[in-house]
Amino acid sequence: MEFSSKLLEKAVNEMAQLPGIGKRTALRLVLHLLKQPKDQTRFLTQALMAMREEIKLCKSCHNISDAEVCDICQNPKRNHHIICIVEDVRDVMAIENTNQFKGVYHVLGGKISPIDGVGPSQLTINSLVDKVKQGDVEELIFALSPTMEGDTTNFYIFKQIKDYPIKTSTIARGIAVGDELEYADEVTLGRSILNRVPFENSLKNT
Repeated sequence: MEFSSKLLEKAVNEMAQLPGIGKRTALRLVLHLLKQPKDQTRFLTQALMAMREEIKLCKSCHNISDAEVCDICQNPKRNHHIICIVEDVRDVMAIENTNQFKGVYHVLGGKISPIDGVGPSQLTINSLVDKVKQGDVEELIFALSPTMEGDTTNFYIFKQIKDYPIKTSTIARGIAVGDELEYADEVTLGRSILNRVPFENSLKNT
């Protein structure tokens, strides 16, 4: 792809680094920005910079937040004794869109995947176990995607907390094995949360 401007080429190359964006799509987006008023491009740049520099991770659940503690964790109407364990913020958004879960979350930041070099220490598992040890947790809901890595992560966490007097459950397998949670439709995901089953039952089926 030949460029008449080095500045244009640099902008396209940077845009093309985004997931799912090839060089042609990146060029189309950059050319679109060039056609817009300069203020609009400036607002976009300022929003991205503010997000990158000011966004925080909730110190309680590790969800993305504008404050030290996210809105969900601060909400007194949520059931803070029920924690839904998810991989990342996209899963929180997916479950929230169902309007079927009224507890709080714990974002792991990934799944155990030795082939990718991701072990338990790279995730927020220790802080989750600490919450259980404090005695305020009544139920943990395992809501990771039903992949091999998700099942491995679920089982690892279960082993860490199995001696504590809490209920453990997993979302019903209305989500097809191998699917990512964020791509499930809201009705299916909502039913999977409502019809969750004891985690021990899922172990018998593997």
